[in-house]
Amino acid sequence: MLLCTACLVGLQLLISCCWAFACHSTEPSPDFILPGDYLLAGLFPLHSGCLQVRHRPEVTLCDRPASFNEHGYHLFQAMRLGVEEINNSTALLPNVTLGYQLYDVCSDSASVYATLSVLSLPGPRHIELQGDLLHYSPKVLAVIGPDTTNRAATTAALLSPFLMPLISYGASSETLSVKRQYPSFLRTIPNDKYQVETMVLLLQRFGWTWISLVGSSGDYGQLGVQALEKQATDQGICIAFKDIVPFSAQVGDERMQRLMHHLAQATATVVVVFSNRPLARVFFESVVLANLTGKVWVASEAWVLSRHITGVPGIQRIGMVLGVAIQKRTVPGLKAFEEAYARADKGAPRPCHNSSCCSSNQVCRECEAFTAHTMPKLKGFSMSSAYNAYQAVYAVAHGLHQLLGCASGVCSRGRVYPWQLLEQIHKVNFLLHEDTVMFNDNGDPLSSYNIIAWDWSGPKWTFTVLGSSTWSPVQLDINETKIQWHGKDNQVPKSVCSSDCLEGHQRVVTDFHRCCFECVPCGAGTFLNKSDLYRCQPCGKEEWAPEGSQTCFPRTVVFLACQEHTSWVLLAANTLLLLLLLGTAGLFAWHLDTPVVRSAGGRLCFLMLGSLAAGSSSLYGFFGEPTRPACLLRQALFALGFTIFLSCLTVRSFQLIIIFKFSTKAPTFYHAWVQNHGAGLFVMISSAAQLLICLTWLVVWTPLPTREYQRFPHLVMLECTEANSLGFILAFLYNGLLSISAFACSYLGKDLPENYNEAKCVTFSLLFNFMSWIAFFTTASIYDGKYLPAFNMLAGLSSLSSGFGGYFLPKCYVILCRPDLNSTEHFQASIQDYTRHRGST
Repeated sequence: MLLCTACLVGLQLLISCCWAFACHSTEPSPDFILPGDYLLAGLFPLHSGCLQVRHRPEVTLCDRPASFNEHGYHLFQAMRLGVEEINNSTALLPNVTLGYQLYDVCSDSASVYATLSVLSLPGPRHIELQGDLLHYSPKVLAVIGPDTTNRAATTAALLSPFLMPLISYGASSETLSVKRQYPSFLRTIPNDKYQVETMVLLLQRFGWTWISLVGSSGDYGQLGVQALEKQATDQGICIAFKDIVPFSAQVGDERMQRLMHHLAQATATVVVVFSNRPLARVFFESVVLANLTGKVWVASEAWVLSRHITGVPGIQRIGMVLGVAIQKRTVPGLKAFEEAYARADKGAPRPCHNSSCCSSNQVCRECEAFTAHTMPKLKGFSMSSAYNAYQAVYAVAHGLHQLLGCASGVCSRGRVYPWQLLEQIHKVNFLLHEDTVMFNDNGDPLSSYNIIAWDWSGPKWTFTVLGSSTWSPVQLDINETKIQWHGKDNQVPKSVCSSDCLEGHQRVVTDFHRCCFECVPCGAGTFLNKSDLYRCQPCGKEEWAPEGSQTCFPRTVVFLACQEHTSWVLLAANTLLLLLLLGTAGLFAWHLDTPVVRSAGGRLCFLMLGSLAAGSSSLYGFFGEPTRPACLLRQALFALGFTIFLSCLTVRSFQLIIIFKFSTKAPTFYHAWVQNHGAGLFVMISSAAQLLICLTWLVVWTPLPTREYQRFPHLVMLECTEANSLGFILAFLYNGLLSISAFACSYLGKDLPENYNEAKCVTFSLLFNFMSWIAFFTTASIYDGKYLPAFNMLAGLSSLSSGFGGYFLPKCYVILCRPDLNSTEHFQASIQDYTRHRGST
């Protein structure tokens, strides 16, 4: 591949030299050439290129009238000064002299010629094609320059096959850092990658998310705009309008008028101008002509400090200019060096008798005519750029110093190949006037930018340094108190398509651009993360958020705690009932043989009291945080206990009916009932049926502790799952059927003897039981909160209390308060009255 590239180089040399060699019968100016042991080349724009439109390839004549470039002249002199200082130094390259070949690169054709001239062998003016380019030894070892990205890319491509070091002082495009394409390219100006990142951070710093973007034709402007658009878009900044100032643009032409119209129509207050100096001048002359004011112009380093731009008439009315500038550096002695050059006797400029003789790019007739009064003024922007060229010369010198082994005090002179010098330049690390000079792996310097603002407050234009930008990573340090904004009350101008949303409101894009949006509040249970303003994100299971929230909050975990007042009341009531049941059992045991206890069922009463006690004990499972044992037992144990009580109550009422009504009418049935222990058998079968239902419930629809999230957005309900199961419904319905049966049997015995007639109390207790559960289910249908277990327990406590009160309390009253009624005589008298009454009817 290198051989093919060398062939291409030879072809370009043949074409370019047709023009150049025709003129070189004329000796170049001595200011452009300095003999030495090792030669460097310098490529500087001493004259400006021709901006007219061309319809065919033409060679640009550099030394033309009114084309002198003051900025390029200062760079030219900075290199000459640097070489002179190094040659006069005893510490750097002792006993070795550097020489130079300087070229005026006013155009692309001149730049190509200079590059090919650099590659030519000493003596003959040609490039020798050979297979091993590593042993190619041209007359020049390294090249300083050129100034623009376009020319640097061309020069770097031609020099890369020979690995000749090329150190540019002005080409900042990021593409030049790609070592696969430009392996021998280095620079002393920062990479545009950092400039673009700095600009994006500057836009973010002031909240400018809606901008216009203008670049200049050529690699610098177009690649800069491309990189800036990509990074800005990635950071949420939208481009309202984008355009390129063409190379052929003229103030007032149709193309520029159209560009100004679009800028005026765009609602963006901020305009980023990534342009070279010549086209930036055309652009701002057009801005002034279009009377485009009130905007903030963000400048790239190429023109931000250029007097060529600040000298545009009326530019102070366009608004405010912020920009990124290379940190100001000074070349010590450069001004004195230029003054000495102007005073030196160089002879009168030679006349140009024909155009061919003036076409050499090593001639500057205007330079020779300078005097102390007519020499170009050295301004801040040119001084900083000159320092970059000066720094590049010293970088080459230090690399050569190491290559020649000059650390011993004496340099070993010998043949040096460009690639050997390139290796050493990559390793340099030295101080130059308190600045560290070194390169990273991509050949970029370790440097920084200043953030500056134009200042028209005084009689003359000046600029204010607001802060700096350092890398990597790129960071801004800005003193905002130094900024004088052009708007009212010194407020930061706004440049947004849509104003920021309120907290907790997401952005819903309404246009092609993400920066144009409507604000919609986030729904309950979602929040707006600042990292993504366009989508509300759901909260976690253990979190909640109200509508329009920016964050989620921990949910409150709730359950019926034992420490609450409601719990204390229910616990006390349940404990009292349990004590009454135990007391009643003791009372009945003491009076077991009395008529009242025997008529109440005798030993069957203890089963009834025990079942009520079991149901009462199950109610303690409704307090505190639900656990697996509590969930398994509390409802099932209550249902089973209440079933046993209802079964006993039903069979007790039914048995009284049989004794008093069917013993004579249906003696066969009565004897079968008594002989087969019908009462006990009924209780066992009825209880076994409920037990089977409960076991099926616990196995198939196992009640477990659960965390319920759907009911309340801000709460986590700790509860058991039994209320949602079919087993719970079946158990409850079974008890309902038993209650109806007990109610029916009690009602049928309403005309029994007074001591055996329990219809009123039992009926009342069962009605109260029905009302309790109806009230509970009604409450559960409208309330599903923390205290629902308390209502459940209250319904269960009411059922148990009504059963105890309706059946046992009257009998306790007789035993304790009316012992005269607890006698055999009283019961026999009651039965005789009942018999007489039935006989009469």
